[in-house]
Amino acid sequence: MFLGVALLMAGLGVFTYRHLTRPVTLTAAAGSIDGEGVRILSAVASRLAANKSPVRLKVVDAGSASGAAEALSSGKTDLAIVRSDIGDLSDARTVALITHVVVLLIAPVGSPVKDIGDLKNRTLGVIGGSVNRHIVELLSKEFELASQSRMQIKDLKLEDVRQAIQSKQVHAVLAVVPISERYIAAVRSFAPNDGKRHPTLLAIDSAEAIAAVAKSFESYELPKGTLRGAPPVPEEDLTTLRIPVHLVARKNLDNDTVGALAKAIIESRRDLASEFPLANQIAGPDTDKDANIPVHPGAKLYFDGEEKTIFDKYGDQFFYATLVLGSITSALAAVWRFLVGDNRPPGGRLVDRVGEIAARIRSAHTEAELEAVEGEIDVLLRSEFDGLDSRQAALNLAAARLERLIRLQSDKLSASMRSAEPATG
Repeated sequence: MFLGVALLMAGLGVFTYRHLTRPVTLTAAAGSIDGEGVRILSAVASRLAANKSPVRLKVVDAGSASGAAEALSSGKTDLAIVRSDIGDLSDARTVALITHVVVLLIAPVGSPVKDIGDLKNRTLGVIGGSVNRHIVELLSKEFELASQSRMQIKDLKLEDVRQAIQSKQVHAVLAVVPISERYIAAVRSFAPNDGKRHPTLLAIDSAEAIAAVAKSFESYELPKGTLRGAPPVPEEDLTTLRIPVHLVARKNLDNDTVGALAKAIIESRRDLASEFPLANQIAGPDTDKDANIPVHPGAKLYFDGEEKTIFDKYGDQFFYATLVLGSITSALAAVWRFLVGDNRPPGGRLVDRVGEIAARIRSAHTEAELEAVEGEIDVLLRSEFDGLDSRQAALNLAAARLERLIRLQSDKLSASMRSAEPATG
């Protein structure tokens, strides 16, 4: 019965351990016009699997940033890489900041457009189409382009931008890209220099005012020479807008799971950076309560250094489990004693009676008394040897001591009897 209970407890322990350490698989959506978001997220998923992370990812290609946001808001996925200005993100909570994308208004060489005001009665090419159309509407409202002009909008795919510029179908291009060498090189490719002439980046001087109203945007100073170094383009730091790109989770996702995911992503940045330089921009999110997309509580615990250990999480359960296990063990022991009865030998155990028997041996005055004590010791020894266990050493010691006392007392008695015999002539 005790062996069965021990096996049951061991099985429960193994089951509990496997349950607590079993990896959790989450579905994650990503989408971008060049597919980079899906590639980065897939690399993260591979890294988590290789490192045996407690969280694993199943990546879903949503086709675009708006598709990723829709997949999350509809409950089709647990996670998504989203831009903070796209989609319904009311139920989204930030896990990590992936990067920022910057709004670039580029007037190619030979364009009459020198500032945003010159876009009146001109054609603006929008890379990404509907994904970035709301940015055009925001700028049109801020700079009154719609009410005073007939600014035309032409949606462009990446592969069509250079041709549209060369054929003068557009007078300027709006691109929303991260500031990294890969994307800057792409912008240079469709807006090249022409001798000493170079493309113009248009400033959004009202960026701070726009960001104050539209919380998903931030005012940003694009560093001098970002597009080209010699001559520098822009010639000075340029005011524009940028948009955070987050990995977000559904707000009801388990805190421990999200915390483990945030930790795994941050720790994998260095490994990913060699293949994806953009991974260097992965960082902790804004943990302020007024952030546009609030941080997930699980991620906040990790970034604030307040993660709970397994004893913090399950301390009460361990405590009560110990109490219950102790009670069960006591109850089983009582049942066992009831079922098998008292298996102590008649008269008690030898080791418990050493003192008493030793006293009787010392006080014995005849050989008959010693023989009676010796017979009683034999009975006790036989009873003990019938159920011999780990007390064997103690039994041997007790028996040896008692036998020694018997010999000593017998010698004393013999000597006494010889001294009491009358001397013979």
